[in-house]
Amino acid sequence: QINLSVIRQYVDYLVSEQNVKNVFVNGTTGEGLSLNIQERKQLAEEWVCQGKDKLDHVIIHVGALSLPESQELARHAAAIGASGIAVIAPFFFKPTNKDELIAFLQKVASEAPAVPFYYYHIPPLTGVKIRVEGLLDGIKERIPTFQGVKFSDTDLLDLAQCINKNEREQFAFLYGVDEQLLSALAIGADGAVGSTYNYLGRKTNLMLQAFAKPDLALARKYQFLTGEFLNFVIKLGFGVAQTKAVMTFVSGIPMGPPRLPLVDASEEFIVKAKAKLDSIAWPDGD
Repeated sequence: QINLSVIRQYVDYLVSEQNVKNVFVNGTTGEGLSLNIQERKQLAEEWVCQGKDKLDHVIIHVGALSLPESQELARHAAAIGASGIAVIAPFFFKPTNKDELIAFLQKVASEAPAVPFYYYHIPPLTGVKIRVEGLLDGIKERIPTFQGVKFSDTDLLDLAQCINKNEREQFAFLYGVDEQLLSALAIGADGAVGSTYNYLGRKTNLMLQAFAKPDLALARKYQFLTGEFLNFVIKLGFGVAQTKAVMTFVSGIPMGPPRLPLVDASEEFIVKAKAKLDSIAWPDGD
């Protein structure tokens, strides 16, 4: 079951301990697509409520397999004052070309006509491999609120073409593959949405600062160390359940078990992951 009572503590932890001021709610790590509509609304409301005057942006993922459900969630997000909404491609009956995908996105976005809209591109999970570069052509005419993309794919050529072609539109490209963030920044990504920033947000912000200076050697050091941890846990089997376990032992906030078909991280995983994270010598001396 969802546990709304820890969200205030969660917000305070992200802001004070991780220097994270923006959240993406009901996405992959939050198991949004395993929750029912009522649960998703309750979570969205609690994050917006607890984030007031503390968080800069609360973006709500409102994608669903059912168009009417996605539209209902979009209307709800607008009503509670979300900073933005995002939608993944439907992934059972899939759009086969960009026009079909845009038609679906447009029907959702139009239900929240004053709220910035993001396309959540995550082909490894949706199986929808429509390249974003083509999707962006003329998209503002179809979706006036279109603000950008949460780009969770390793195809950096597609991302680079998006950024190269869309400088004048000023769309935001938020990268979603945490272990490759520095590569995405190098070709012009604007920021990141990812699971590791729950517990490595401060380290990632230091990497962003180093990149901006630019101190590329220092930025690489942070990226390599994040990658060292992820490489280690991926070999053990790393998914949403394991991410919850890591966040629990780092933050002390109980993230709880995942919902079936996902199963809880093993004790063995927790012991090994904690030892690995504790062994990393970060450049800031932590």
